[in-house]
Amino acid sequence: MNRRKFINKSFLALTAALLTPVFLKSDIKAAPRIKLNFKPEPSKWNDNDLTIAWIGHSTILMNFFGKWILTDPVLFNSIGVYFFGGSIGPSRITPPALEIDEIPKPDMILVSHAHMDHMDYPTLKAFAEKYPEQIDLVVAYLNKDVINNLPWKSISVLDWNDEIEIQDTRIKANEVKHFGWRFPWEKDRSRGFMKDGRSYNAYLIERNDKKVLFGGDMSLHEKLRPLKNENIDVAIMPIGAYNPWIRNHCNPEQALQMANEINAKYFIPIHTKTFNQSMEPFNEAIDWMKRSAPNYKMQIGLDEIGQTFVLS
Repeated sequence: MNRRKFINKSFLALTAALLTPVFLKSDIKAAPRIKLNFKPEPSKWNDNDLTIAWIGHSTILMNFFGKWILTDPVLFNSIGVYFFGGSIGPSRITPPALEIDEIPKPDMILVSHAHMDHMDYPTLKAFAEKYPEQIDLVVAYLNKDVINNLPWKSISVLDWNDEIEIQDTRIKANEVKHFGWRFPWEKDRSRGFMKDGRSYNAYLIERNDKKVLFGGDMSLHEKLRPLKNENIDVAIMPIGAYNPWIRNHCNPEQALQMANEINAKYFIPIHTKTFNQSMEPFNEAIDWMKRSAPNYKMQIGLDEIGQTFVLS
């Protein structure tokens, strides 16, 4: 398939995913095609460590010295428009490393932006209804409306450079280069609507003098460079969906470069090997990351969905 045909096909698929109602529930669609080789065991994690597991796509589960933090949770088989209890859109290639019932109650959930592969309404609804008024949620500017009807303990809206302390954990929102509309007709900051457009964040998370950067989604930029003196321990960075979407998604080399520029000690990849969103082969992003990693002073913390990284 040539590039033009792929882009046209992808645009049509995205339009269908956004605009076509469906009555099938997301958890009864076709099962993922590729099995995982690893499975986290949160019950064995130590509250005296920083423990991080890649659950799939941009979903990360952390035990941050006793606080359970979940990022961009997407745990059903499909993503897309939520309608009558289900979603229509791309289906998973790989399953989540943990199902909702296997994940400890999150103390906090961080959502980077409103895209449906990051702010998945069915997953967020499932957590909110399972733990009503027990989870603190953090979202980007003008993203609160998507999940405002759900029973959260609190919803904190962070604009770029805003900081908040939740449960003795410092969270700072950082600007990235991306785009933020949930539907194509919405205003977002990438189109110049700085005051009335949806925004998109990376998050710096700090607890017990350890720091994690959750990158969310981004393309190559210099906006993270002010963090170079933050002494960041772990950079969690997107590495996939760059071909042909390089204007919105960084490739593995660029992700490593940006993490290296902020002097991160460890690198953890996300945003690959979960949904078919681009033209690069299934394992290309991970293979590229592993080839290039020796050129940087960071260490790779993990390289497969389901693996677990521990920093004592």
